[in-house]
Amino acid sequence: MSSDPTTSPVPSRVEYTVDSADSTLHNPQRAVIALGSNLGNRLETLQGAVDALEDTPGIRVKAVSPVYETEAVGGPADQPSYFNAVIVVRTTLGPGSLLERAGAVEDAFSRTREVRWGPRTLDVDIVSYDGVISEDPTLTLPHPRAHERGFVLAPWHDAEPEAELPGHGRVSDLLDEVSGEGVRRRDDLELRLPE
Repeated sequence: MSSDPTTSPVPSRVEYTVDSADSTLHNPQRAVIALGSNLGNRLETLQGAVDALEDTPGIRVKAVSPVYETEAVGGPADQPSYFNAVIVVRTTLGPGSLLERAGAVEDAFSRTREVRWGPRTLDVDIVSYDGVISEDPTLTLPHPRAHERGFVLAPWHDAEPEAELPGHGRVSDLLDEVSGEGVRRRDDLELRLPE
């Protein structure tokens, strides 16, 4: 019997792990993620978030919206304006794992949570995950206020004109119902779709 490790059988637990991972790679889900920043170099931060998500195993960025500049909604008065964008991804991560990754990306850009709806270097919100509707307090899907936020709907519509928000209808119809006041497309700014 040979003791050469290159000819040893693969342990069954390793085969199982590989098989499990392989099966999830064949079933990616579509998710929509909203990005926002109103502190620091906002455009650089948004691009860094897009790149960080693309670099995550199990996530592929498929569409990136134009950048919108919007007034802050809620929170302390006199906040700087936000740059907002929406990305559409295909992912093998489940909703909870995707939420964890979103939080890690925020943390990498020094996001703090001192004041509700206060200024922030980066906000990464899961807007929709493969049509899932969930009231889980940890991750409510779709995002509970997405249907009334022009700064989410306008860039999402640009990235995915035929999109629908589960439980609310077509994004184009929702966009017609919300005020576009304080939401301005910045055609002079651009986020790159990762290669």
